[in-house]
Amino acid sequence: MLLFIDESGHHESGTPCEVLAGVAVSEDNLWNLVKAVRSAERDHFGDHLRNLVSDETKARGLLKTKRFRIAAKECIIPDGEGPRLAHSLLVKGKRAREQKSATAGETYREMVAYSREVLAFVHDVLDIAAGFSVQVFASVTDPKSPRPEKGNLRKDYVYLFERYFYYLETLPPRERGLVVFDELEKTQAHLLLQQMAAYFLWTQTGRYRSSRIVPEPFFVHSDLTTGVFLADLAAYIIGWAWRLDRMTQPSRLELRLYEKKLHDMQYRGEKPKQEGNGVWQLYGITYIDDLRGHFDRPEEEQI
Repeated sequence: MLLFIDESGHHESGTPCEVLAGVAVSEDNLWNLVKAVRSAERDHFGDHLRNLVSDETKARGLLKTKRFRIAAKECIIPDGEGPRLAHSLLVKGKRAREQKSATAGETYREMVAYSREVLAFVHDVLDIAAGFSVQVFASVTDPKSPRPEKGNLRKDYVYLFERYFYYLETLPPRERGLVVFDELEKTQAHLLLQQMAAYFLWTQTGRYRSSRIVPEPFFVHSDLTTGVFLADLAAYIIGWAWRLDRMTQPSRLELRLYEKKLHDMQYRGEKPKQEGNGVWQLYGITYIDDLRGHFDRPEEEQI
């Protein structure tokens, strides 16, 4: 089982929530899922997006507020014309980048068609993921939440691994979980590796969960990895649209339909209570108001 992880809202990006999101995909399903997403790209844009665009394959480019505003403009586009117009816009944009031209020369109809195809494409991608039984996990945090000491693993990671572990526990005993991250800067990657090693090797809970989760992650380039693209979509959409009643962060209503699909895909399971008298209900998406572990907190808070 592969867990592709990405984050959104970190590094002072201005997003109302920080989100660490993961999507679990069975190895048996992965290639068929990749092919289905690539087919959806051809259906909506006439080619694979990686051949036509740069950072637009990130959720922040695909689902920015401007995209919805342009898609809603009055413009009659006959059935079947949208993908052709969207492809034309992308080709013009690619040519302008290669020639370092200030303008691409796209038309009004092309801009509207492209925006509509993007929004429909994201819906299709989430439907494809659901069709392949993708499980969604996410730790949602307020950007002002207290942080742990530098060497300790943040609680959003701990909670994500907890839910991933209990999901793996529902699978055959031989099933192991691999963790795949979006590529990080080398120093950040080393730090994360050290924090994960400390958690999985030196804490009782971490050692227990390492029976199902392989503690050493892989790092891949998100532009080339469909799984990380799905995690990026999940992180962005959840960060802007998933809300509990007690959360006060602003949200974007236009993303709610996408969020509902992710909400329906989230892992749901159980965790035994330590006292042995019952279980805790677990949900793949959870809100955390403090990223510190028990021993990161001031002594008076540990009591």
